[in-house]
Amino acid sequence: MLDFLKYIKSHWYFLKKPKIAIPYWVDIDLIDKELWKKLNLCENYQDQKSKKIDAAYQLWLKGFISNDSNQSLSDLDNSLSRKDIYIFIKRFYHWRWLIYTLFFRVFEGKNLFLELYYFYKGFKSKKIDIYSEVFVDDGYEMFDSSLIKSNPKITVVIPTLNRYKYLEDVITDLEKQTYTNFEVIIVDQSDSYRADFYENRKLDLTVIRQEEKALWTARNTAIFKSTGDYILLYDDDSLIKEDWIFQHLKTLDYFNSDISSGVSLSVVGGVIPKHYSYFRWSDQIDTGNVLIRKDVFRKTGMFDLQFEKQRMGDGEFGMRCYLEGFKNISNPFASRIHLKVSEGGLRQMGLWDAWSPKSIFSPRPIPSVLYFIRKYWGNAAAMREIVISVLPSVVPYKYKANKGMLLLGSILGLFSLPIIVIAIIRSWGIASERLKKGAIIHPFID
Repeated sequence: MLDFLKYIKSHWYFLKKPKIAIPYWVDIDLIDKELWKKLNLCENYQDQKSKKIDAAYQLWLKGFISNDSNQSLSDLDNSLSRKDIYIFIKRFYHWRWLIYTLFFRVFEGKNLFLELYYFYKGFKSKKIDIYSEVFVDDGYEMFDSSLIKSNPKITVVIPTLNRYKYLEDVITDLEKQTYTNFEVIIVDQSDSYRADFYENRKLDLTVIRQEEKALWTARNTAIFKSTGDYILLYDDDSLIKEDWIFQHLKTLDYFNSDISSGVSLSVVGGVIPKHYSYFRWSDQIDTGNVLIRKDVFRKTGMFDLQFEKQRMGDGEFGMRCYLEGFKNISNPFASRIHLKVSEGGLRQMGLWDAWSPKSIFSPRPIPSVLYFIRKYWGNAAAMREIVISVLPSVVPYKYKANKGMLLLGSILGLFSLPIIVIAIIRSWGIASERLKKGAIIHPFID
């Protein structure tokens, strides 16, 4: 339904249709008119269909979560009129995205003069403040969870690599949890393994020594060894509150969902998104903070080992979950502080995030990113994402939240364009080999 957003969100889950119909997009005519007050309705669209899509997108962004399939917006195809595409994008996004959209559409062979005309019409539209009024679920606070009362067993999975200093705080936080029926499985890949570090801990703790430095293998191994009914994936450089597990379970029960995606408040890198402060449908899985029903792994399989020693393995797993129709809720109450320390973990392997290797001469983006995007959305989507994301990624990761530095990074990237092009070609080639080989996804076996 929102296919035109491919110019902005080239690898967004919701550009694909899941196997099971879930009311992600709600028809404004089928909800209480009192709720309309939170929406900024637009009369400038050429088609009535565009108005409904705009309203449905606002409802989604503002955190309106419906379990009533009768409220679904239906019988709408993927297309908007040219004029309406530009109006829509200007209403929800920064004006620079209009330029990207114009560029990509002309590159696709659309009429330049007509696109410029509709670009001008769209540019005159006003951007709306989507976060001025969001949906806050008043019933959550007083909700008495029968799932928590049933006291299910949770397995907390933590892979670690050369981070004992930070793992100490992780274990301390887990020892303070108000919900106590859980086990912890730590897969330790550290160079100098310290068995004594784990002695005399006030936890149901299992430590697995793994010689190979392999993050996704570590997570798969721990999940295979788990005895809990729910898997809670966590990182070794994070801090949590005492009700962290409790809030994950409560959210899963309240929304009758399969996945509770806790938000990650990073101390380094990009700006914390405003939507992290309220519930909404989640468009990601972050394996540093997510509770998943074990049945999900039984149906989707494990993490794809093609992502080993690289990033986006959780993004790919999340895509499989989405396509299978599993419900995933973004949970503001089960937050973590993500320290993003500079040593250990994938940082030790030269990776800051999906787009930022530590060396300008390394393949860019990380090859697993292109493998992921090309696998589900195709080569054109991967090329659009390269155009949008590669040049800004040249700036050091710690300046990712600084718009001025991102602009400077783009300018510097232009001067080092030959090096960057070579890095892109290398990454594309590695991704092509992975696509040719295919996914390495083992089934979950109890």
